[in-house]
Amino acid sequence: MFANPLRPALLAAARSSRAERGITRMPVTRRIVDRFVAGESRETALEVVRELLRQNRFVTIDYLGEDTVDPGRAERVVREYLRLLEALAQLSQGDVDSPRPLEISVKLSALGQALGEDGHAVALRNARAIAEAAAAVGIWMTVDAEDHAATDSRLAVVRELRREHPETVGTVLQAYLRRTEADCAAFAQEGARIRLCKGAYDEPGSVALRRKREVDAAYLRCLRILMRGKGYPMVATHDPAMIEAAALLATAASRGCADFEFQMLYGIRPAEQERLTGLGQHLRVYVPFGDQWYGYFVRRLAERPANLLFFLRAAAPEGRATILLDR
Repeated sequence: MFANPLRPALLAAARSSRAERGITRMPVTRRIVDRFVAGESRETALEVVRELLRQNRFVTIDYLGEDTVDPGRAERVVREYLRLLEALAQLSQGDVDSPRPLEISVKLSALGQALGEDGHAVALRNARAIAEAAAAVGIWMTVDAEDHAATDSRLAVVRELRREHPETVGTVLQAYLRRTEADCAAFAQEGARIRLCKGAYDEPGSVALRRKREVDAAYLRCLRILMRGKGYPMVATHDPAMIEAAALLATAASRGCADFEFQMLYGIRPAEQERLTGLGQHLRVYVPFGDQWYGYFVRRLAERPANLLFFLRAAAPEGRATILLDR
């Protein structure tokens, strides 16, 4: 699946408590995690945010956590986002035309979506509280994608929030899902802000494309729809071919640099991030933080062979590795 033959096994490990115990206890893990995660505290994450803004990069910040079945945990996540928004408001540049340099990314499963029959309502209530706070300080909010089973509920929440905050609330669509072209067309017609990624979960073939060539083709079809639509495309990729194609599609759709943006993950391809900003492109960095980093970390290993190879080399007895994250 995709470019990494170990991807299915790694994605399964991302949700395995046994694998989590083994990987998190490895001495090398913490050092590698620091390349992908901006610390466990809000303060360390904000230091990273300040530096990225200084480098003329936009930021989206994610308080890590997902699949919670504890109502108390969901409430704590909401409180953390509200405190984070208060802190980010101090970094805001006042009245800024779109695109906004500051954004938060939120997973509904961290807000209680998995809490039984009431999960949808709980997640909507919690997401609404965060969306209202974000809109009040002029910061964008993007509802992250998760596995396909929660997609209908997530998009229903997004549409409810967009009725109240159409300028600040956006969401993520995963190109490998067979439904995504239709979702792209609908949201593009609505004028929504959409982050398009390839996909980060191990989904069955009945709902998702599983071959790299098919996923790449689907990504381009979806991107073409978004570029031709009324919304604001956010091109989330590290793939050089997709980056080049996005620039061409934007030009063909008469979009300037302010009419779409690229997005990349913290710690991955920093030289390419610098190159794009040097060309005048808008580039947003996805900055995760918090102590619930395990699932996110393993999915990053699954996404790119270079990430996994770096981890395996660093875990070798000699503990030495060539830095591969920027290749």
